[in-house]
Amino acid sequence: MQQVNTSIAASPELTAHELSRIVDFLRKLRAPFDTGLPGAAKDVYWNVVLELVDSHLRRRPIDKSGLITLAGVPYSTGNRMIGKMIEDGLIRQVPRGGGLKTHFLEPADTLLQSFMEYATHVKGHLAKTFGLRKGAEANEYYFGGSYFAAQIISPVRGDDIAGKVPGDIRFLLNDDNYFSSMRNMWSDFRNDLGKKSSFDLQRLPDLYVNSQSYFEKPNAEYDVISINMPWLGEFAEKGYLAPLDDLLQDAAINPLDFHPSVWGTGNWKGTQYGIPLYCTIEILAARRDLFEEKGLTFPRTFDETIAAARALHRPASEFYGIAWNGQRGMPIANSFMFFLAACQKTIIDMPLHNQESWVFPKFEKLKLQIDTVDAVEVIEYMKQLVEVSPPDIEFMDWEKRIQCFMSGRAGLAYCWTMRAARFEHELSSQVARRVAYLPPPSRRLRRIAAPIGGFLMTIPASVKPARQKQIMNAITWMVSPEAMKAHVKNGFPVAPRFSVCADPEALASSPIVSMADQLARRNELVTWARPPIQEFSLIERILGAEIHDAVFHGKPARQALRDAENSILSAVNSAT
Repeated sequence: MQQVNTSIAASPELTAHELSRIVDFLRKLRAPFDTGLPGAAKDVYWNVVLELVDSHLRRRPIDKSGLITLAGVPYSTGNRMIGKMIEDGLIRQVPRGGGLKTHFLEPADTLLQSFMEYATHVKGHLAKTFGLRKGAEANEYYFGGSYFAAQIISPVRGDDIAGKVPGDIRFLLNDDNYFSSMRNMWSDFRNDLGKKSSFDLQRLPDLYVNSQSYFEKPNAEYDVISINMPWLGEFAEKGYLAPLDDLLQDAAINPLDFHPSVWGTGNWKGTQYGIPLYCTIEILAARRDLFEEKGLTFPRTFDETIAAARALHRPASEFYGIAWNGQRGMPIANSFMFFLAACQKTIIDMPLHNQESWVFPKFEKLKLQIDTVDAVEVIEYMKQLVEVSPPDIEFMDWEKRIQCFMSGRAGLAYCWTMRAARFEHELSSQVARRVAYLPPPSRRLRRIAAPIGGFLMTIPASVKPARQKQIMNAITWMVSPEAMKAHVKNGFPVAPRFSVCADPEALASSPIVSMADQLARRNELVTWARPPIQEFSLIERILGAEIHDAVFHGKPARQALRDAENSILSAVNSAT
């Protein structure tokens, strides 16, 4: 089935997510008219077009019977309309394949282009009606979130949670600056009910190992456990996580206020298991002052990145071209996957579009694509990076690369936006107000792919149902626009909610906020760089050893990639 590009190339002002939400808006807008007005009847053409476009956007093949059913019209009426639209060249028939004589249906280019133009008109009209800022363009409005008039979000208040959550609630969280700030805010507002001792912050590798043991206990020791986004599939499949859909019915959380790609990171096989607390984006930080001094242009490709790093590299003065994650294990494995995403590739054969719900078949049906030409090129790029990196690059993890750049010892750095916030806000920073925040370079000017990371707030399945609602109240407060805005103003620049990104005070707090928001609305944020398959951690561990050997210890790239694939398949087969 031919598929529409998720970037909607024919309409740069409209993303596939927005188009899908506009379809749903139009569907719901028309329904009361059809059923509530005397003499009104369903518009067959309208319904057929909406359902056909929606199925195409969601990549759900649909046949004639299915389309008529979704359109909600009599079969004979729908059949005649579809037949005429096929004759008029508005619907294209695609053979099912496998020797079958039946067809799937999809909108022809003419129909799809015309519908996108109509949807763009609808979006623009609503933007003006519901508060587009004076002087702003229609493409600054994102359809589907709280992007109406840019309103200032009120300060966070402690009485918002007073009496709604138990005093003995326990959290197991990642040990980073965002969670530390959240712990402090919670303790400040809870007074005697909440203590810092209620929060257990652990380093990422420890969090993965220990959270599994806590999930498996029959009596929950923690009420909330934060999980790294790529761990979702493994933990959901093992039954560790409580489903949240019923709890969300009564919770003051509006999924439409989250960037769709971010909200989808918590959804596994149609069930919401996690609430995104924050998202962070892998970007390239550059010393703007040094680029201006040397007359360099900011890099957009791998080759330009190497050239810029070489121009800045002065090892004799202990100043280096670029800092990145080269440490053996999880850090270098993630670097490899992010660079692969810049080539528009990922570690398994899958459609490269963000999911509103992650669904994978059994692992043995997934085709690994690690031993590829693209992966070889990534390793060669990493070897070139080593030449213009600090001498301890093979031991550099997330914290060390931030320290290297922040202390003024590197001209460029790959980094997460959440950690990059420290460049502007820490007193020890030597680079404050001297940094340009750039999208991650692509290979040969391909489409930008900015990988999303972050954490999901989950409730262990072992928590008793009666307590789960109280815990959801705590999570709701922590992910509220008010709480997120407070964090943004305190130096944490990326919030996954549209309302926070639209807040003038939040926008003014950091240049990273608007840059990340622009990436999101251009559909350049990607969740598929680290797909949350059940075996993700296994793949990450094996890649972390093989890629390190190839980059730093002379192992041929092709051999390392082949060994990685074979080791992964062997480990999976022995576990089944």
